Amino acid sequence: MPSHLLPVASPASPAVPAQGAPTHERVADEEPQAVRFAGLRLVHSALRRDLARLPNALRLLQPGEDEKGAALLRHWTFVTAMLTCHHEQQDTRIWPIVRRFAPELRLLLNWLESDHHNLDHSFTRVTTLVRIASRDTGSVWPVAYAIEDLAARLETHLRIEERQLLPRMEGVFADNSRVGSLPELLDVLHSAEGPGSPDALAWLLDGVEPAVVERLLADCDDLVARHWPHWQATYQRCTAPLWGAPGAWEAPVD
Repeated sequence: MPSHLLPVASPASPAVPAQGAPTHERVADEEPQAVRFAGLRLVHSALRRDLARLPNALRLLQPGEDEKGAALLRHWTFVTAMLTCHHEQQDTRIWPIVRRFAPELRLLLNWLESDHHNLDHSFTRVTTLVRIASRDTGSVWPVAYAIEDLAARLETHLRIEERQLLPRMEGVFADNSRVGSLPELLDVLHSAEGPGSPDALAWLLDGVEPAVVERLLADCDDLVARHWPHWQATYQRCTAPLWGAPGAWEAPVD
């Protein structure tokens, strides 16, 4: 699995640099750099993170741990809902603009949109398997392998977006555009019937380097920034039983 596109902090080690970025320490007074299309990149990073750790959490599920099994199923369902929302944001809000101003990308966008539907169906099928595994520990290993296969399929899709599309989108949208930003994603979640903004934001920023979190929250409205500490603490308290204490996750390095 590749490292995150956004830095991830761990109590035992320094932040992992973004994939392909030079390794250097930030000067103390230097402002963190803005991340283009941060909303899109955060979803990608969070999906990679959880699709790497969910299989192991399933394999560790023991007979009689019904509450943990139910919590894993809830988290998987949440991840699937976030993926669906992410795809809808791209297909209905972002891709139409790109098609208009970069018509040479239409074939690529058509393929991505078609693959969105295929991935959504695959996640729905795996949800049925996770539901079974959450109640029957005898089936956790094959279900864990099914998640890992799905993660490999998704990784191909994400890499194509990041390497072939996002660099071209930088020429379509201005530097200060809200398209693909974290505030736009929160607006989409607020208006959609799906994951709530508090849960989604805590999930997106889980493990991200504090300096980057501060920069990202600065782009959001005051209400989000004011409630962020409570949302983060609540999310960490709810997910700690699944994979340990906050900050225990660190993205693997290629």
